[in-house]
Formats: sequence, structure tokens, C-alpha cells
Amino acid sequence: MTGERQVPFFCPYCGDENLRPAGPEAGDWECGACARAFRLSFVAVSRPGHRAAGPDDSADRPPGTLAGAGS
Repeated sequence: MTGERQVPFFCPYCGDENLRPAGPEAGDWECGACARAFRLSFVAVSRPGHRAAGPDDSADRPPGTLAGAGS
């Protein structure tokens, strides 16, 4: 999927449809309504019953706690 653009239909922050590519990198988008920029990226293909580990997953974090939640 390198070099392909994933096309969002709605802004993940305000829900507006006024989106446009935000730069030369695939997956960078900006919203004309709320002026936020965001990036879409492909993480993994998941299997039923299996959760793909994300970049801030930690084996030490207790179940049910949020990534980045302070301690």
C-alpha cells in the first residue's frame, strides 16, 4: 500500500466532508471546516479474535487501561 492514498469520507474531529490532501505524503489530510490536519495509515490486517498491537501497546499495562494514561 505504499504510495497509495487512503481516502477518508469525514473528518474524525468534526464530521465535516470538506477534506483535502494536506501534503505530498500519502495519508496526510486537512479539514477545511475545523482546520485540523490528520494522518491515516494502515497498521495491520487483523484476524477474528486477534487484536493487532499498536505502537503504544505495552505488555505491562493492566487490561482496560488507556495508552498514555498517567501513573
